[in-house]
Formats: sequence, structure tokens, C-alpha cells
Amino acid sequence: MSTQKALIALCAFTLLAFIHPAAHAANAVELKSMAEVEVEVVNSKGKKELKRQPVEKAVPGTEVIYTTTFKNISDKPVGNIALNNPVPANTAYKGGSAFGPNTDITYSIDGGKTWGTPDKLKVKLPDGKERPALPSEYTHIRWVYKGELGVGKSGDVGFRVVIQ
Repeated sequence: MSTQKALIALCAFTLLAFIHPAAHAANAVELKSMAEVEVEVVNSKGKKELKRQPVEKAVPGTEVIYTTTFKNISDKPVGNIALNNPVPANTAYKGGSAFGPNTDITYSIDGGKTWGTPDKLKVKLPDGKERPALPSEYTHIRWVYKGELGVGKSGDVGFRVVIQ
């Protein structure tokens, strides 16, 4: 895939983070999404460390970290927050990389029609048998926030992919 196509896929991500209709309809939750890469830098003490920076170039093999921040911008606590993110085209989800404090995380392998934890996701083979789905076959990731998000409070969810 060309660098240009990879960057288009990365930019499209910012338009594809979805929130549960109940929270969104009330204009109660603000979403911000970003795509970053980790680069090795030398800090002021001369030690190497990893630092995140916005994606400028994404070529095959690049690992990209997608993060969505959600914030309660209403004047009362908000519940029923569910964030759905597609795994961008021309990327493969990196197994075990999804994060989201105080959330339940599930995945889809059928474009977001059904959801499950990794141990429940099965791919049907031509002979009718099933096998466990591979992380690279995940098409979407869903985070369901536990409880209510307080006024002015925010949270982050995210995952890693590798550009193919």
C-alpha cells in the first residue's frame, strides 16, 4: 500500500468513532480521535525513551496507536456510553492492545453486526468447522463504559494496528 493510501486510511479514522445514540443525541459526550506512532528519543538525562507523536508517514509495517478521548460536556452524569471503532482498512489489529479503563471491551469479526470477547469469536470454515478468530480478522472494537461519566470527566480508549 502506498504511503498516501495509508495516510488516507489514518485520516478516515477520525470520522469513524461512534458513540451510543442515547449519549450522542443529548450532545452530552464530546469525542476526539488521534492516530500516533511511538518514536525513540533521547531525554534530557541522555536516556532513550519512547514518545508518541502524530502520524506523519505510515508505510507497511508501521504500528499505529489510535486513541479516542470522550468527555462529558453536559451538566449531569452520562450513562450508556458505548464507543465503536472500526479497525481501519489496510491494517491489522494487534492482539491484546485494546485499552480502556473502566470499560468492557468486545470485538466484531463481521463488520459490527455481532460482538464478543476473543474467546467467543469463531470463524466458520468452508467444511463447516469453526476455529478461533485471529486478532487480524477483527473488524471493529467496542468499549462500554461502566456506570456513569461525571460532569466534566473524560476517559480514553484505544488500540494498536499494523499497517499492511
